[in-house]
Amino acid sequence: MSQRPYNFSAGPAALPEEVLRQAAAEMLDWHGSGMSVMEMSHRGREFISIYEAAERDLRDLLAVPPEFRILFMQGGGLGENAIVPMNLARTGKVDVVVSGSWSKKSAVEAARYADVKVVAEGFVPSAQWQRRSDADYLHICSNETIDGIEFHELPRLDGEVPLVVDCSSHVLSRFIDWSRVGLAFAGAQKNVGPAGVTLVFVREDLLGRALPICPSAFNYATVAAADSMFNTPPTYGIYIAGLVFQWLKDFSYAGKTGVAAIEQRNVDKARLLYGALDASHLFENRVPADCRSRMNVPFYLRDERLNDAFLAGARERGLLQLKGHKSVGGMRASIYNAIPLEGVQALVNYLQDFEKHHG
Repeated sequence: MSQRPYNFSAGPAALPEEVLRQAAAEMLDWHGSGMSVMEMSHRGREFISIYEAAERDLRDLLAVPPEFRILFMQGGGLGENAIVPMNLARTGKVDVVVSGSWSKKSAVEAARYADVKVVAEGFVPSAQWQRRSDADYLHICSNETIDGIEFHELPRLDGEVPLVVDCSSHVLSRFIDWSRVGLAFAGAQKNVGPAGVTLVFVREDLLGRALPICPSAFNYATVAAADSMFNTPPTYGIYIAGLVFQWLKDFSYAGKTGVAAIEQRNVDKARLLYGALDASHLFENRVPADCRSRMNVPFYLRDERLNDAFLAGARERGLLQLKGHKSVGGMRASIYNAIPLEGVQALVNYLQDFEKHHG
């Protein structure tokens, strides 16, 4: 394969080259059907076979229990910030842990439909959360894309309050302990596929609770009953996601396969990059070590006058999309599943070379 640039975008993000090549080969004629996937009826047998394989492979990869329904929806993570309370806030009480920028947006949006209590701000141990025992659910963002913060273990909630997890930016990068989850959702454009697909994993006992104002197309019970076909789903996005699932099932690394293999590679990538940043006198990461994200690594030059020179040099080396989010500045390397260890090593080499010349 040719050496493509390494794309460190936070999303839409890099896809495995093998997936892109397969999609290109099948663009005009999918498996002898005479149609592109983009041209297929979502109710035709060709696309139904694509959808069923994608759903089955995703369930296998993450060991999703049978009591969870997997829905392929639209609207992204921001859309789910409204769709979740419209489906689950029966009594109108929602607890939110605000650990960063995205969970803050979740709290603001949920407040349009419910009484929201921020039970913790920042990365606070779950034992210190000021929770309500009668809340309809508790929401966390398990990986904050902008802030570079990750819950490396999901909290275990005692009682009847379901845990809702926005896992958009690290879904499929590691396993999920489903015994702790009531509902999880993820925008596809990080580790799964192109923008336009949203994955929802919802425990069946949480279906049928939607508020009267909830649109039919966003009612989880309605979508589940129609196998994600209540309205026309994002067919091509589901197809690409399915190819990514196949790629991940075949992926091997360090004697492991599938999600176990990609998780080990993600651990190794993060360790390599954080190690270089921690050893640097020119660059710094400001996130405490116990909650650093494996997927999104924000970092800063101690002399910010060098920012433009750093980005220009990175582009010359084929290291793309390293500019940090506008709300926090600095730099950010998103090292999702599709970024190989070699890509992180190339970035580390550049960091060290840049420091030699500018440190």
